Amino acid sequence: MNFWDYLGTRHQQLLADAYQHASAVFQCMVLATLIGIVIGIVSYRSEWAGNLATTATSTILTIPSLAMIGLLIPIVGLGVAPTVIALTLYGLLPIVRNAIVGLRGVDPALIDAAKGIGMSRAARLFKVELPLAWPPILTGIRVSTQMLMGIAAIAAFASGPGLGNEIFRGIASLGSANALNQVLAGTLGIIILALLFDAAYVLIGRLTIPRGIRA
Repeated sequence: MNFWDYLGTRHQQLLADAYQHASAVFQCMVLATLIGIVIGIVSYRSEWAGNLATTATSTILTIPSLAMIGLLIPIVGLGVAPTVIALTLYGLLPIVRNAIVGLRGVDPALIDAAKGIGMSRAARLFKVELPLAWPPILTGIRVSTQMLMGIAAIAAFASGPGLGNEIFRGIASLGSANALNQVLAGTLGIIILALLFDAAYVLIGRLTIPRGIRA
């Protein structure tokens, strides 16, 4: 059976795996974005706090994904839970780093002007600083998403959802008729999902970043 015949006979399962893969990455990115922005807001004003946040999230990223999921299995069990925890933790670094850089890069003159018209600290943060820091934050989100697309395939090790199951089944049955087709289908599916997510972020950027800031 060639690759195209394999896709024709397995397209329903592949679509289901692709949906689960995209859903897992999307949900983990939402969590990572919220947590990462909060960490950035808390730490960007202090040099040592910013360095601590960046170092901590960098350290998490150095842990091999198989080891991370393996360590989580005895604590939270198999399935979705270790996948969500691992992907959320892995997604933090680019968002935290870019949030800190973006918030620190806001022109102090604009902050002083906001103070001058009576804006509270919270109002300055949400109406001036975060909107101006949004372009680098969005870039961090894009980088995190591309990383998590590949890392999410390892979730199959813990019976997690996604296209990694297709890849692991192919690797486990190397030498059989469809082993290569399984690995190729899972890999191409992840690449296509990564491209679709990135295109969506480009569109979000065009809709949420004023043309003057983009320039």
